Amino acid sequence: MKKRLILSVLAFGLLTVGFISLKKAAQLPQRPNILWITNEDMSPQHLGCYGGKVAKTPNVDQLAREGVRYANAFSTAGVCAPSRNTLITGMYHTSIGGHNMRNFLPGSFNSPNFRSGAPFPSYSVLTPADVRAFPEFLRKAGYYCTNNYKQDYQFEAPETVWDESGSPPDRAKADWRGRPDKNQPFFSVINLEDTHEGQLFARDNMPLTVKPEDVELLPFYQDTPTMRNDVARHLSNIEDMDRKVGEIIKRLKEDGLYDNTIIFYYSDHGDCLPYVKREIYDRGLRVPLVIRYPNAQNAGTIIDDLVSFVDFAPTLLSLANIPIPKFMQGQAFLGTQKSKIPRKYIFAARDRMDSEVDRVRAVFDGRFRYLKNYMPEKPYYQPLRYRMQIKSIAEMIKLRDEGKLTGLQMHWFRSNKPTEELFDLKNDPFEVNNIANDPKYAAKLKELREQHEAWVKKYGDLGELSEKEILSKWWNGQQKAPKTETPSVKMVSNKATITCATAGASIGYKKHSSDKSWSVYAAPVKLVQGDSLIVQAYRIGFEKSEVVKIAP
Repeated sequence: MKKRLILSVLAFGLLTVGFISLKKAAQLPQRPNILWITNEDMSPQHLGCYGGKVAKTPNVDQLAREGVRYANAFSTAGVCAPSRNTLITGMYHTSIGGHNMRNFLPGSFNSPNFRSGAPFPSYSVLTPADVRAFPEFLRKAGYYCTNNYKQDYQFEAPETVWDESGSPPDRAKADWRGRPDKNQPFFSVINLEDTHEGQLFARDNMPLTVKPEDVELLPFYQDTPTMRNDVARHLSNIEDMDRKVGEIIKRLKEDGLYDNTIIFYYSDHGDCLPYVKREIYDRGLRVPLVIRYPNAQNAGTIIDDLVSFVDFAPTLLSLANIPIPKFMQGQAFLGTQKSKIPRKYIFAARDRMDSEVDRVRAVFDGRFRYLKNYMPEKPYYQPLRYRMQIKSIAEMIKLRDEGKLTGLQMHWFRSNKPTEELFDLKNDPFEVNNIANDPKYAAKLKELREQHEAWVKKYGDLGELSEKEILSKWWNGQQKAPKTETPSVKMVSNKATITCATAGASIGYKKHSSDKSWSVYAAPVKLVQGDSLIVQAYRIGFEKSEVVKIAP
């Protein structure tokens, strides 16, 4: 990376700095501990370390002072489930059918009200046979892997993905402390939901810690007490989130792990506010990303490289010195398998959001964003039942209907779109001036259009098909997903060899019914006196197999 000075201030006052070389390559153990701290629905500009002046975020800011801050990190969608589908697989969600929000939710969450009118019952994405959720590779390499809450991967996660994955009411309990061997390396994900869109109305009666008069409003908003209150609510929730980051760091320090763990902090996409969440403009895609290395190596470094969520899974495997599987579509930006060529483009997609369908694709090169609107007849605004619980959105609709919105306040409510859009974020940070028809930018338009077309050709885009067509393709015209074949167990002496006839199936096993998690089968299992064997197989997108039990 080349050194250069700070050039400009981009959207929302984010400081975009130049390529700054790390002082030295981080010296890491062969199997380092890795922690992901994730919060929801939050753009970076609210954090002090990204230039925020209103919300107080001392704990995240401390991580940034002791770590490496990325100025150009992006989700692949402006909403959570498609983005998490990309994160867990290392594949673009459009390439494997995880692009619609949302297609899978377990149990009581899978209700018409929660799914806000989604046109299909819950279904799991059926991935290609070689695809695995990346923690499986870590577990096979000896890692203890935990997820405190919220999988939301667009498929039912096989039991082989996590040693522990919490759910209400114990959602905060799954972390590194569950390891039976305290010397075992761990990968833990801790999701913080304080900043989620739903907390704008769920916490409506809670005291604010940020004054409404202190907040800054986007130019799309009319300055009203309701709008200011919702923005202040969001910033207050950010302060709550930051306090929880501090509690997590405290636990690491108590356990003597703070200087022996690589810590990632990031958000799953941009803000939960009106005309931000679910959009694939900068404000919906840009996320904070801070990485703190053991003993604060390279503290204070700022990296300008483009980083996409599709790069996270291969980067984790690279840091853990585990070969990156060929099915992954991202590139490692850290570790022993770091790509020699920096990423040149960010790709993103928008498809069905709850009940509303609108197919849009985006390409970003660090300055210019290209949008391809496949449904130009569709309006920009989508009337989603879930977010109408947010008072400021209900107010915006009321003001629109009364003819009281003017100028950019009506930008969201345009009735149709051009087929192509192009924005220069250096001169137009809020992406309101479409320059796709400006001859001066014809070469850039052509470049990004061709990059989009090449991306679709290389990886495929199931957004070209309706969900009905996708399910028929996956399920061979049947009315439900295929079922994973029952695994076969062959005993030779005291070792069990386990196979499954379903291509791409992962196999989990327990030696005792009381075991709290399923081990990932990788080699014949040695049994000793008193052991039994409980086996089940899983293929992502298939129904799980029958359970096989071998008595002791």
